[in-house]
Amino acid sequence: MKIKKAVFPVAGLGTRFLPATKAMAKEMLPVVDKPLIQYAVEEAFDAGIEQIIFVTGRGKKALEDHFDRCFEVELTLQNKGKKELLKQIQELVPKTGTIVYTRQNEPLGLGHAIWCARDIVGDEPFAVLLADDLIQTDKPVLTEMVKKFDRFRASIAAVMEVDNDQTDKYGILDAVKLENNIFQINDMVEKPVPAEAPSNLAIIGRYILTPSIFQHLGKKEKGAGGEIQLTDAMKALLKEQPIFGYKFEGTRFDCGDKAGFQMANLAFALERPDMREKLIHFIREIQQNF
Repeated sequence: MKIKKAVFPVAGLGTRFLPATKAMAKEMLPVVDKPLIQYAVEEAFDAGIEQIIFVTGRGKKALEDHFDRCFEVELTLQNKGKKELLKQIQELVPKTGTIVYTRQNEPLGLGHAIWCARDIVGDEPFAVLLADDLIQTDKPVLTEMVKKFDRFRASIAAVMEVDNDQTDKYGILDAVKLENNIFQINDMVEKPVPAEAPSNLAIIGRYILTPSIFQHLGKKEKGAGGEIQLTDAMKALLKEQPIFGYKFEGTRFDCGDKAGFQMANLAFALERPDMREKLIHFIREIQQNF
């Protein structure tokens, strides 16, 4: 079955970015000149996703407006002859019915947010993308994962190696390497302290899941941090069917972290020919002061 639907859990309050996120959804913070959420949505569409499911909360109107028409802006750009910018703005808006919104009424964790999309997803495999994980790569991660799903017909999580002292920030795998970038997962632990971590192989925010995951999320069992954790549901799913890890190529930026967000802005700006030379000159200048 083709992966046609992708769930985007975007109900978080973004408290780590206050006061910037007091009146703005965290996902709308710009990396260079595009909101963070747009990078993830574009990745999903490039992978062949046909329907985007946003699991939202309070204060997300700007996110909804971003993927809607704005006739005043379009008319202004048209009158000023800014055709290329007008085209970019119009291309943001997918055809009617492509984006669906549902609400997470309580902040009960990532697993609960995904469970909130169960009736929209239905009985089919689906993708999950966490916009905070921005990945700079020549091989879009979700596109590669869809290829792997077509081959293995089983749930897949994107994985990367992390520093040994950082395991308490991630879901960590006990896994066996099958081939170059594919691991078969035996077990997983949510945010283990380094001394108890089975490896330094961590799950990051890209998943393809079979619909059986909803049975386990629906039990609403709380795990680390008193929240309903996706990792715990996947661990239970492992007893019924295999789950694989895909070690992607590229650099992942944690845009839920202030330093990671600034690194992402710099890295993506350096890819832009219209900005690269100015930024390199600036970096060299400030390096002299350290």
